[in-house]
Amino acid sequence: MGKRKGMRNKQNPFAKRKREQKEKGQSEPARRDKPYEDLVRENENFETYYKRQNIVPSEEWDSFMEKLRANLPTTFRITGSKNQAQALLKIIKEKFFAEYYRAVAELKEHGEEIKEPLCLGWYPNEFAWQLDLSRKDIRRSEPLWKLHNFLIAETSSGNISRQEAVSMIPPLVLGVEPHHKVLDMCAAPGSKTAQLIEALHSNSGECLPTGFILANDIDNKRCYMLVHQAKRLSSACCLVSNCDSSAFPQLKLKNEAGEMEDLKFDRVLCDVPCSGDGTMRKNPDIWSKWNLSHASNLHGLQYRIARRGAELLEVGGKLVYSTCSLNPIENEAVLHRLLVEAGDSLELEDASHLLPTLKFNKGISYWEPATKDMTFYKTFEEVPNSQRTVIRKQMFPPNPEDAPKYHLDRCIRVLPHQQNTGGFFIALLVKKAKLPWESSNGASKAVVVESETNEADKESSSVVANKSGPAEKSNQSKKKERQHRGFKEDPFVFFDGEEEIFASIKDFYKLNDDFKAINLLTRCLEGKKKNIYFCSDILRRVVINNEQSIKFINLGVKTFVRCDNRNRSCDFRLAQEGLPSINGFIGKIRRATLERDDLIALLSASDPTKPPEITGLSESAQKSVQELEAGSCILHFNDGELELMLVGWRGTKSLRAYVDQHDSVHMLRLLGADCSRYEKNKFEEKKEAENAAN
Repeated sequence: MGKRKGMRNKQNPFAKRKREQKEKGQSEPARRDKPYEDLVRENENFETYYKRQNIVPSEEWDSFMEKLRANLPTTFRITGSKNQAQALLKIIKEKFFAEYYRAVAELKEHGEEIKEPLCLGWYPNEFAWQLDLSRKDIRRSEPLWKLHNFLIAETSSGNISRQEAVSMIPPLVLGVEPHHKVLDMCAAPGSKTAQLIEALHSNSGECLPTGFILANDIDNKRCYMLVHQAKRLSSACCLVSNCDSSAFPQLKLKNEAGEMEDLKFDRVLCDVPCSGDGTMRKNPDIWSKWNLSHASNLHGLQYRIARRGAELLEVGGKLVYSTCSLNPIENEAVLHRLLVEAGDSLELEDASHLLPTLKFNKGISYWEPATKDMTFYKTFEEVPNSQRTVIRKQMFPPNPEDAPKYHLDRCIRVLPHQQNTGGFFIALLVKKAKLPWESSNGASKAVVVESETNEADKESSSVVANKSGPAEKSNQSKKKERQHRGFKEDPFVFFDGEEEIFASIKDFYKLNDDFKAINLLTRCLEGKKKNIYFCSDILRRVVINNEQSIKFINLGVKTFVRCDNRNRSCDFRLAQEGLPSINGFIGKIRRATLERDDLIALLSASDPTKPPEITGLSESAQKSVQELEAGSCILHFNDGELELMLVGWRGTKSLRAYVDQHDSVHMLRLLGADCSRYEKNKFEEKKEAENAAN
């Protein structure tokens, strides 16, 4: 949605860091003196620890380590909620994969074989693909420049997402449907949130989903990365918040009787912060930095987030707990701890049937916690007092006789060598009943449980927050506070339906009576409203009832934009990103139907100041356009196989398409038009620049 005031004067974070270091008399930290290819991908403690945990069968260990040391292949998925998805898939298969095959033939060196594009069979509708080249390979390879340009352009337009394969699994397992209320507790940077939005809109057609996505993150800066990701999906049903997910407040909502009640969620995603050793292929720096203190320090935080997620979950709802860590201390130990406290209220559910063809290992029921120096312990009683703030009782596995009732084998651990991916852990929990401490007679018990289990966790959280030592504790605390608090947000100002500007908008676009003006909002209290946003009714009520208890960052989708045009009946034009949300409310009088060649001509116009003349369009298009009053309109194309709708502007003698370049290229591609003028070969440009310089 709209930019916040604090972002108007952007500062380079690296330059700012240098200035702060200079002021403190600190020298600039040394940059990595070796590229990733030259990093030594070895860590003896890593191998010792994971061999002891038996997460990998001994006969597969060498394959596991070999794949873990290799670069991660490129994966991407097509946005399934968009009606052009199948058409885009066809183009990818017929054009870009054909070019990929030709390019790979040129790239083969030293007899190395590069595999054909692989469809991820466990992802629905053939919408996810894996290329046997890393992102860097594609970016630096001249034969693949067209594929690289394609991935960038389609990502910018929101029609594909470049996302690690295993990262796509948690949203699939969560099973979001259009009527679900969904909480994404640790959402940034937002690739999984985008998947959740897609699922929410999967079967909605022209009707808005009755559910919503509430995407939260504790880091204020990362919240804006999240906003950027969510904006590509143009959803009126997504809300971004900024708070500590382990202490997420109990939101309120009025029921049909007008009474305030607790807002519970049908689906909760807990993709918690973790040590990230499953991402070594993508982040090779982890090889030299890996040690067990990371996992031990994070265990308590991970538990508290999962516990709070379970509390916010509706009875009958589902929660996915996931990490990009292989460590049972961050995975099975967290779940076992939560299941012990929850009793019969929570149950792990087998989700393997939701992921056909996916290779994985089942969760384990025995592991041995260890200290940073690789001292292993089989029972908590063996742990010396000096280590009991690091190795806590809750980190140990269940007794062998109790283990079967927790069903930890229903967890999913994906290992890199199984299908050439990163490492990941996923578990699906179902809430069978209220948690023991949620009932009225369990309140006092909850306090006891909290005080008994969280004392050590608070210590470990302090360790994580203050890695630089006691001398820097004060500065670290202030920095963390600034980071989490962030900038003061512009207000959410909702319409009341009596605004004069809304009357003109409703009359000009012939909005039907189902459209509620109160679901429109701006981000300014005074002055002229530049942008008007639209959100679903339930999210409006969520914000109004809870804006004092939580910091909301972003809501809705830009729908109307103030325009400066003397000959107009309405001061606001339509915005392309908001069109899918309000299309069903707009009357036929603001629509024009175009032929394929008409649309290609509009999208290919080289000079935006000189749009195509109406008289140059097809006869049917001329007739349709002539019936329009001058101003913003909807341009519609449908040949039975492909349907496109975009925002246009009907001038006195001309017609223009009001879409950005990435959307223009996307639509031209779908229409089978020539996109060469948008295809820039950076390698050729570099050669030309070098020749000119010589």
